[in-house]
Amino acid sequence: QVQLVESGGGLVQPGGSLRVSCVASGRTFSSYCMGWFRQAPGKEREFVAAISWNGRSTRYADSVKGRFTISRDNAKNTVYLQMNSLQPEDTAVYSCAADESWGTIIAGRLIGSWGQGTQVTVSL
Repeated sequence: QVQLVESGGGLVQPGGSLRVSCVASGRTFSSYCMGWFRQAPGKEREFVAAISWNGRSTRYADSVKGRFTISRDNAKNTVYLQMNSLQPEDTAVYSCAADESWGTIIAGRLIGSWGQGTQVTVSL
């Protein structure tokens, strides 16, 4: 397994931007597919975005397409989520996840490693 630590959350006004980061340690980062998930109060955790081990493939939830961008820097063992045009409904705890299987990351189930999450709040 790999250890994951998120950072970069905070309070932002509607229409604003924020970038959250996730640093991995413990195993070979470049062998892992990475994903971002979020969970709002009273709601189930939902898939946001995923990126393949080499960064060549990405996938997004329909709700964030065109606004969010996932990227990774294997030299820094870090995956990023750039969030633009944020709306109040984007408010949630954002967590990163790592798994060697692309299918597992996309499905969001039985993932091997999770971070503790970082709070993103979109409000005036």
